[in-house]
Amino acid sequence: MTGEPQDTDVPARRRGAKRGLVVRGIVVILSVAALVALFRESHIGFGPEELELWVEREILGHGATGILVFIAVGAAFTGIGLSRQVLAFVAGYAFGIAAGTALALAGEIGGVLLAFLYARFLGRSFVAHRFPRRIKQVDDFLQVNPFLMTLAIRLLPVSNNLAVNLLAGVTSVRVVPFVAASAVGHLPQTVVFAMIGSGLSDGLMIKSGLAVALFAISVWIGVYLYREYRRGRVFDPAIDDAFEVAGEESSDEPRSQRSQ
Repeated sequence: MTGEPQDTDVPARRRGAKRGLVVRGIVVILSVAALVALFRESHIGFGPEELELWVEREILGHGATGILVFIAVGAAFTGIGLSRQVLAFVAGYAFGIAAGTALALAGEIGGVLLAFLYARFLGRSFVAHRFPRRIKQVDDFLQVNPFLMTLAIRLLPVSNNLAVNLLAGVTSVRVVPFVAASAVGHLPQTVVFAMIGSGLSDGLMIKSGLAVALFAISVWIGVYLYREYRRGRVFDPAIDDAFEVAGEESSDEPRSQRSQ
C-alpha cells in the first residue's frame, strides 16, 4: 500500500479533547463551590451574611420593583460582557433555584438583546469594521440552522458571550431564533450557578454534585450539535481545535443523514 499512514488515534484524541473541556468546566464549578463553603464557614470579607443583607435591603425589600430592578441590572451587567454566572449565583441565593434561575435568565436574555440590537442598529459600522472576516464566518455558520447552531455555541463553554451577541447582530440571522436558542442554551449554566448560590444556606455538596452532572450533560449536547449539524462550516477555530474536527469530511448533510 502507498500513501501516508492514517492516524488511527484521531477518535481517541477527539474524545480526550471533549473530556478535557468538560473537566475544565467541572473544575471551575467545584472551585466556586469550595469558595462558597469557605465563605459560609468563615467571617472573611464579603461572606453570606453580607450578601444576605444586601439582597434583603436592595432587592427583596422593594417587592416587585426590586425584582424588576434586579432583571434590569442583570441585563446591563451581562449586556456589557460581565459574568452571567455571577448573576445566576446571586439570583440563586436571593430567590432559590427555581425563581433565581428564571430571574437570572430573564436578565441574561435582556443582556443578549441589548448587545444584539446595539450591533444591528447602532454599532454595525464599528463591529463590521473591527471584525469583517469573523462576521462572514459567523453568518455562514449560523445560516445552516440558526436555532440549532446558536444553541450549540451557547452550550459549549469556549465562546465569548458578548462577542457572539455583537457578531450575530451584524449578520443576517433573525433575532427570534437567535434569542430563543440563547435562552435554551443559557439555561443549564444558569441552573448550575443558581444551585451553587442557593447552596450557601443548605445542601451545598448535593447541589454542587447535581450542578456538575448538569454541566457535563449540557456540554456533551453542545458537542453533538456542533459536530453533527455544522456541515463543514467553522464558527471559531478555537472550537475546532478543542474538538479536533477541522479535518473531518465536509458535507452539506449531517452525518446522521449520510449514514442512512
